[in-house]
Amino acid sequence: MSLSGAPSRPVTAVAWASSGTTCPGHFSLISMTEDGTTASFTRGFPPKSGYYLCYSKDLSGGMVVSDVQVISDKDTIPHGYCYIPEFMESKASVWKKKRVCVRIVPVESVTTAILDIRLTTKSKMMLQQYTCLGDMLGYVLWYMKGPFSTPVPQAKPRSISLDMRSLSLEAAGPPLPLRPSNQPPAPPKVSPRRSTLKEKDTRAETFNDSLNVYGITAMDGVPFALHPKFESQSNGKGSVVKLDDICIKSIHDIENEYHYTFAVEEMAAKRSRPLMTSKS
Repeated sequence: MSLSGAPSRPVTAVAWASSGTTCPGHFSLISMTEDGTTASFTRGFPPKSGYYLCYSKDLSGGMVVSDVQVISDKDTIPHGYCYIPEFMESKASVWKKKRVCVRIVPVESVTTAILDIRLTTKSKMMLQQYTCLGDMLGYVLWYMKGPFSTPVPQAKPRSISLDMRSLSLEAAGPPLPLRPSNQPPAPPKVSPRRSTLKEKDTRAETFNDSLNVYGITAMDGVPFALHPKFESQSNGKGSVVKLDDICIKSIHDIENEYHYTFAVEEMAAKRSRPLMTSKS
């Protein structure tokens, strides 16, 4: 990667990996430094199997690395930061005297993020447009930070059938005749005896349905007719019922007509009541 072509996609994760086999598929392994040496971190003497720094730019998780720092084991990890994960082989470990920690935030919450991470050996080599993080086991860590862009999702081309292509907003022409494959199926032939049985079954079902819905009452089959008293009134057109014989009474008239004193009940109660005599 040349310095002139600065990447625009943000770094979404940083990790340690023992080799290319332990490095996750969506991570990029930093196997070489900018001055052409192997970027394998080793410690101790004689040197043991090393490990590499790797990073990812997979935006499927919706998170980006907004900042990265190198701190010593005596420093307290800054608030909001976390140590990078380790994809190591069995019995392999990472040097703990200095550790890399990152700050991971949602992609929509920031406008700038870490765009690239590179390594150099301990020399006077400087990387333009990059910021120095610090030295670690003989290497110097650099990072580039700036505004980033997310890839625009592209719609997948969809296949359009011939029937859909033939649709148009213009006026449609005369309907095409049906093809033999589109003709409706002919009704099955039924023998006369079978047709008669089917008709009887249909009538029976109709009768049963009427019984279930309405039921049978004693008035079924009885013709409707008016009483002879009202036939004369119904035959005359525009006849008016006279209500002259109706007397409308007031509340005072009703109370006088149905006034009852309960005198009979009072006399009966006096006769049946035993006489009370006083004893001297």
